[in-house]
Amino acid sequence: MDTAAATPLSFRDATEADVDALVALVESAYRGESSRAGWTTEADILDGQRTDPEGVRDIVTSPDSRLLTVEREGRIVACCQLEHRGEHAYFGMFAVSPGEQGAGLGKAVLAEAERQARDTWGATEMHMTVISVREDLIAWYERRGYRRTGRTTPFPYGDERFGIPRRADLAFELLVKPLV
Repeated sequence: MDTAAATPLSFRDATEADVDALVALVESAYRGESSRAGWTTEADILDGQRTDPEGVRDIVTSPDSRLLTVEREGRIVACCQLEHRGEHAYFGMFAVSPGEQGAGLGKAVLAEAERQARDTWGATEMHMTVISVREDLIAWYERRGYRRTGRTTPFPYGDERFGIPRRADLAFELLVKPLV
């Protein structure tokens, strides 16, 4: 039995003191060679950064957002953004440490995020956007009850805060799940 997976998780809201650790976590899950240890890597479609300290700090300090931070034995192993948007909540900046991926941690974090959005804000739906060419990731969300809407928004080409695209066909697709 994997003892790390059996160790309890603790969930809390991020503070400004967590910003650097959270940026490092997000970057490790999506960019560069370290991200290839997990399955969520975007290294084949994007170079550059996934986030930066200013972006994370903005989420942490926004009155309508929370950056749910997940720890195991005092170490940050996952995070996700929750933003209150009226009747629905937005789910973003989801990251699981590459070495922790594939053992159910992401599923547990997503379920807790959905529970908190429903119980704290009364949200009836969870919305998220996923890069439309990430078919494996979209399929993972579909297995958890999210549905593709077919509604897309353009990828912000030329804005390096979101990364440097390695292909010309990137867009964000809206996925939605009822929380009732």
